[in-house]
Amino acid sequence: MKKIVLAAVVLFAATFTMSAQQYHVITSVESIVPNGLGRSRIINALEEKDYKEFTSVQTEDDNSRNKSDRSEIRVKNFEETKLLNFYNIGGIRFQNIAANDAMITSMINDMVSNGWELAFVVSGVESEGGKGDGQGIFITRYIFKK
Repeated sequence: MKKIVLAAVVLFAATFTMSAQQYHVITSVESIVPNGLGRSRIINALEEKDYKEFTSVQTEDDNSRNKSDRSEIRVKNFEETKLLNFYNIGGIRFQNIAANDAMITSMINDMVSNGWELAFVVSGVESEGGKGDGQGIFITRYIFKK
């Protein structure tokens, strides 16, 4: 009887552990700055942060500012993989887009081969705002789960 109870507890613990999901976010930033002047990268944080350490609660009675130290929030250990910019001096460069696709595909395939599943992809653009702006990025977050 003790063996049956022990086996049930071990099975329950294994089931609970397997159902807990873990997530990891990798971000690609691709420059859409004209003339190829921007920087494009894949960024992968190599350290974890607990958001609760940097969170404050605002109430009617206590609406003091969040005084988290920015230097403690920053991640100093991360992978930075170089990508190519969307534009060069001649305009949009389709070879650069294809090269970035190959790099991002390689990164996704590596994550999948290491047991991660691509769960979500979220992207956004801050494009050039007109004459004299010269700013713009295309950012994509790849959210993986185990």
